[in-house]
Amino acid sequence: MEAITCNGSVDSLPIFYLMGIPSLPKSLLLPIFFVFLLLYLLILVGNALILLAMVEEPSLHKPMYFFLTNLSNLDLLFTTTTIPKILSLLLLGDHFLSFPACFLQMYLFHSFSCSKAFILVVMAYVRYVAICCPLHYPVHMTPQTNVALAASSWLIALLLPIPAVVQTSQMAFDNTGHIYHCFCDHLAVVQASCSDTMPQTLMGFCIAMVVSFLPLLLLLLSYACILASVLCMNSQEGHSKAFSTCSSHLMVVGTYYSSIAIAYVSYKADLPLYFHIMGNVVYAILTPVLNPLIYTL
Repeated sequence: MEAITCNGSVDSLPIFYLMGIPSLPKSLLLPIFFVFLLLYLLILVGNALILLAMVEEPSLHKPMYFFLTNLSNLDLLFTTTTIPKILSLLLLGDHFLSFPACFLQMYLFHSFSCSKAFILVVMAYVRYVAICCPLHYPVHMTPQTNVALAASSWLIALLLPIPAVVQTSQMAFDNTGHIYHCFCDHLAVVQASCSDTMPQTLMGFCIAMVVSFLPLLLLLLSYACILASVLCMNSQEGHSKAFSTCSSHLMVVGTYYSSIAIAYVSYKADLPLYFHIMGNVVYAILTPVLNPLIYTL
């Protein structure tokens, strides 16, 4: 396997050097390591307990909880693609990542991120059917439909990042490419290349719009219909049931898109590089930590 180097020759595969957070004092590396380790353990334990409860408790074998198991699985996979390497970097100074490992990490990170956005849309649709069409709920939300919706979300998300990852892997890099990040984020890898970065930056932006704003519009549409249906209810009990059905999902959606907003603002605003890096780290760890707390409470 070969790659193009910055001098135009075809050479052996480069390796990547993760810069981490360049301005971070070395005295803070160990405290931040323990903070990240604690958060990662909370993610693992919290989501594992949710999955165990879903399997063991027959009353939770319902569509809403079926998609929650998908969300918990995604949180486990999503964080495991990045946090172990970040922990290794902080504790051991393990900055190096091979070419295949870097692009595998990039692909998995963005695939699981896309799948999470789609699953959140499907969960909003389930709530829409439950509140706006309750009599049709058993007909629409059959086990076969649930599996089809979940499988579609995973499959589309696994396919969507492939063009960007493949084209980025064909860019020219130094023998040791310096990535100003804690993991192989698409934009950070593109900026480490000596090729023209504009096409890949534009492609990454377009994919981000598809997997962020399109699902957000569908979520807003679902909840607009739910709100209209709730306002037509005369009973206080109906209002309470609708609120209990949607509250946890709304909090998860809120934290998810808040973390995306933090990452986006840190990139677009004229801020130091470490703000952009920390914005992406917050996006990678915030919602997986909060989701088990929200759903268990």
